[in-house]
Amino acid sequence: MILLISDLHLQEERPDITRAFLHFLEGRARAARALYILGDFFEAWIGDDAMSAYQASICQALRTLTDSGTQVFLMHGNRDFLVGEAFCRAAGCTLLGDPCVVDLDGERVLLMHGDLLCTRDEGYLKLRRILRNPLTLWTLRHLPVRWRQRLARRLRSESQAQTRLKASDIVDVTPEEVPRVMGRAGVATLIHGHTHRPAVHKLEVAQAPARRIVLGDWDRQGWVLEWDRQGARLEAFELN
Repeated sequence: MILLISDLHLQEERPDITRAFLHFLEGRARAARALYILGDFFEAWIGDDAMSAYQASICQALRTLTDSGTQVFLMHGNRDFLVGEAFCRAAGCTLLGDPCVVDLDGERVLLMHGDLLCTRDEGYLKLRRILRNPLTLWTLRHLPVRWRQRLARRLRSESQAQTRLKASDIVDVTPEEVPRVMGRAGVATLIHGHTHRPAVHKLEVAQAPARRIVLGDWDRQGWVLEWDRQGARLEAFELN
């Protein structure tokens, strides 16, 4: 069994989500061969060198899981793209690129956080290109911690304000982009998060049946995709 989750936005201000995640690690995830976390694992991450005690406890919980035999794979989201190799080494997990094609029980599957599919949000994609530039990343990681904290708060506040003002179709995936990226990757299944709109969408890619599975965020409830040889099941569960 393989489990896939996304958009937990872990933060000290949401102890209900933290408790649910730790319970998830201690129970269901222990029975899985692998756990994939497809971005926005943390609400904010300003650098491995600035890890808080809370974030360190999450890192240790992941390490306990990986030490038990479950592989953990982590992908950057738009909130936590500064998560680095130091965190992954400490947690025992593997950092994935975005996009990334993986083998899930014999099927080639495309994994993405999902923000790259929102091509109509041109302002966000421009900012993303700037922030993910290697020179920008190097600069950000070498700023004083207090500067990074202020910058993270500012970016989060501006992002929330702009999202409220944008039309819903702009912050959702561009329908035409989905078959394009799937066709380029040569897959019939795409799994992503980011939009907070969990669903299984049927479509056609290269005149063949295909599907796009959208993972839900952990807010009012949690979401997990369970994958095995019998199929893929997208499930919601109560955080408490």
